[in-house]
Amino acid sequence: MKLAPSILSADFSALADDVKKIERGGADYIHVDVMDGHFVPNISFGAAVMKSLLGHTEIPFDVHLMIENPDQYIDDFVTEQTAFITVHQEACRHLHRTLQHIRTKGVKTGVSINPATPVSALSCILEETDMVLIMSVNPGFGGQKFIPSALKKVRELDQIRREQNLHFLIEIDGGVNLENAEEIARAGTDIAVAGSAVFHAENVEERVWALKAVK
Repeated sequence: MKLAPSILSADFSALADDVKKIERGGADYIHVDVMDGHFVPNISFGAAVMKSLLGHTEIPFDVHLMIENPDQYIDDFVTEQTAFITVHQEACRHLHRTLQHIRTKGVKTGVSINPATPVSALSCILEETDMVLIMSVNPGFGGQKFIPSALKKVRELDQIRREQNLHFLIEIDGGVNLENAEEIARAGTDIAVAGSAVFHAENVEERVWALKAVK
């Protein structure tokens, strides 16, 4: 299982140093949680913070836009290191168009759903996206407790892609830690997002390695 540590839980006074720690640990992506205070009840940061890491790390960016009207801001997050830009199904009036916009920028697409949104809401989009992000907490704040029903969604998506020969990745975000990482991986998760479980660890590098080693 690949790991995308969320810099929402990093020390912003030493962000480059924290990112170097996860790089030495072998992190696969840097998860960039963007919140606007409208779609979710919190404000995080914008593209300038992400772009400040350019030249300090080679880890690709995994951008998660938890914002209203994401189409207005997609271009701001396109860099040579941006691997994914994920938008919320609940925030996009014309989801196909939004995904097409992302793809024209040479970036892979992601679609996220909140805990109360069923997998069936994605039935018309699974062939069009590169990744589905399952929220395993209600978005807006780090350090929340994992919602177990998220695993049912992961298993459902994994079954759909096998039966329909689809190739989207499954990512899970919220409450991921060493205690539940094995169950998350076995459910069919390809990428796990972890924030406080990584950056609040006594040894960040060892924690990244330990989470990536889970099978």
